[in-house]
Amino acid sequence: MKLSGSLLFLIVFFCFSCQEKPRQLPLTGTWELVSATAMENDSVYSTFDSSRQMIKILNETHFAFLNHTLSNQKDSTASPFSAGGGTYTLRDSTYTEHLDYFVDPAWEKHTFEFTIKIENDTLTQKGIEKVAELGIDRVITEKYKRVKTK
Repeated sequence: MKLSGSLLFLIVFFCFSCQEKPRQLPLTGTWELVSATAMENDSVYSTFDSSRQMIKILNETHFAFLNHTLSNQKDSTASPFSAGGGTYTLRDSTYTEHLDYFVDPAWEKHTFEFTIKIENDTLTQKGIEKVAELGIDRVITEKYKRVKTK
């Protein structure tokens, strides 16, 4: 009888240990931009626009961001929309985006490295945004709040 109980335990143990669980990072999910600043030439300024809404969606390997105006304009050409995405890596607090898609192709194929911090439902990322061919070289800080699922 003891052997049967031990055997049953081993069978159950091996069945559960063989099931692969998806890797869930604290970064994975949907985040809404709540503040953004840039520092350029010793000048710090807000780049956050409260008339727009931006979300960033992250899974285990990719990110995407969507940004649109909050106005209810009927003319779709008057309602600017921006989107981009690509792959990312995360090593400790170093988050690196590889931008593969963007509405402005001049930004594509660039890599941006950030230091991130997650506290409760707030994600803060800070790093250098540099696109030499566009004359962009600034330090940006963005804060996001986790979007709660309903």
